[in-house]
Amino acid sequence: MLERIREGAQGPWAMVIIALIVLSFVFAGVGGYLGSSAPTAVATVNGEEISADELERAYQNQRAQMEAQFGEGIAALFSDPAYLQQFRADALDRLIGDLLLKQHANELGLRVSDEQVREAIIAMPEFQVAGQFNNDRYLAIIRQAGFFQAADFRDYLRREMIRQQLQTAIAASSFSMRGQAKDVALLEQQTRDAKVLTIDADLFADDITVTDDELQAYYDGNLSQFDTEEQVNIGYVAVSVSDLVNDVTIDDTQAMAFYEQNIRGFQTDEERRISHILIEFGEDKDAALAQIEAIKARIDAGEDFAALAEAESADTFSAENGGDLGFITADMMGEAFDNAAFALSEAGQVSDVVETEFGYHLLKATEIKPQQTTPFEEVKEEVVAELKREEALTRYFDIQSQMAQIAFEVPDSLDEVASVANTEIKTTGLVTRATAPFPVNNASILSEAFSTELIEDQVNSDVIEVDDETAVVIRVIEHKPQSTKQFDEVKDQITATLNAQKAQDAAQLWAGTLKTAIEAGEDGAEQLAEKSLSWTELNAVGRSSADLAPDLTEALFRLSPDDNRIDVVAMSNGDVGIVEVVKVNQATLVEENRLEQFKQQLTARNSQSTMNSFIESLRADADVVILQQ
Repeated sequence: MLERIREGAQGPWAMVIIALIVLSFVFAGVGGYLGSSAPTAVATVNGEEISADELERAYQNQRAQMEAQFGEGIAALFSDPAYLQQFRADALDRLIGDLLLKQHANELGLRVSDEQVREAIIAMPEFQVAGQFNNDRYLAIIRQAGFFQAADFRDYLRREMIRQQLQTAIAASSFSMRGQAKDVALLEQQTRDAKVLTIDADLFADDITVTDDELQAYYDGNLSQFDTEEQVNIGYVAVSVSDLVNDVTIDDTQAMAFYEQNIRGFQTDEERRISHILIEFGEDKDAALAQIEAIKARIDAGEDFAALAEAESADTFSAENGGDLGFITADMMGEAFDNAAFALSEAGQVSDVVETEFGYHLLKATEIKPQQTTPFEEVKEEVVAELKREEALTRYFDIQSQMAQIAFEVPDSLDEVASVANTEIKTTGLVTRATAPFPVNNASILSEAFSTELIEDQVNSDVIEVDDETAVVIRVIEHKPQSTKQFDEVKDQITATLNAQKAQDAAQLWAGTLKTAIEAGEDGAEQLAEKSLSWTELNAVGRSSADLAPDLTEALFRLSPDDNRIDVVAMSNGDVGIVEVVKVNQATLVEENRLEQFKQQLTARNSQSTMNSFIESLRADADVVILQQ
């Protein structure tokens, strides 16, 4: 019975929602979920709109995650208009999927109680001071995030928790079998012996010619490749809590006053280690009372409490450990239970009979940990840092308010705004939406920077929040509209592209001839000698081997020694390769820890597949209208 009490006390919602909300704070600031400055819808899902601002935020968030994971190497992809368009379409698809899940959760009647929401909020470190929930800090942060009423934030949190309930339930339905995991592991650990020939396309470059008609045809057929993106030079004034903290001074008197006012945050709770014996009411409450009183008499007569708990207690889980429940704090186990437990003043003392909703209990204190207070000197640095941050937050909100007023009253310059913020005006130089630097690479800022109002009217923006502790006012210093480069500007670029394509095509044709000869039983030595090429033999090439280009590795593991043993590959670097599988080396043993890893990976993959299928089924039955991307 007590298991249920323990489960409620642990509150698994707290950890789930902390992760959920922290992500929202990091990437976008939750204020944007309440509304947007640009109400244009990009899609509707069963009549519910997804706004352009929501899509822009999702795009920027997902792009930031990719850039954080892959670094500057991903920038080339985002300069490709086709890739950019697909990336935005994928971001919209994810938003549609999230909205479908939320709607379905509501249809199922999934609910989250007020108590669960409260526990999640209290557990969030963003709202704590010295490890304890601080209501003033909570209200300040949610207001900064755009929630002007605490009820708005609670409603938002409740919706997200309900949606998460559904996602967690669906994901938890997936599993993988040990045999499946072993099969996958053996395939993953398989290696192959191979012969590889790499053909440099430059060997064929001298025989390549490109005509003016071909150049013009390529230009006409690929105009989007030569589009320049719209660019702006953004001037901005930024204020942040981190910068203001450096200007704040806190003396020892202030620090000590805060410590004394918040002493509870520097104290550990008094704890009792409690063992108990539980007799459930059953159908005869009087008989249960008589039974527990008889056990109490046996304890008073000197019998061992732990032995009696093991023999008599209905709480079988704790009975196995002599009734031990571990350490508890006040208000953890229910009023009657807690009152009796904390009335025990010394270890070894046994309570009188205690009645709870679960039955009759006898409690024994086996260890007592008194409340402890951390001395001021040990937490002084922490207190000073917190006070400096709180003062910086106050100044931040005050400066932010002044910046908003000045930006509106003096809209044709940032000079006065910079004066109020006591900082300088910074500029980005000409940037596109994809190349804007921090802190202006924020969805809301970019939406403003590329807006008609700022470009044509040449006015200041409102104050825009970059994150919870940084805000900016911007204006457009210079604007360059999107355009298409003229043929003469890109002629050399097209010439190089077509020369490379034709050289690779010629290399591929030559490689195909060699492949045909080998399949006919010839060794191809004469052809190889003409190009001064030779085979490279590789043994035990794995799927992630660094000894072979990824293009060739992928091709190698598609081949079979008995049939289709050789292939020609157009490589991504412009060259051509021929790969021949000589032998397949089967793995025979999978280590136990590796097997478990593969099992977890398969489960995760199955879980994601199940979730995708579920969303697809919801979408098939939904009224989804894509208005723009």
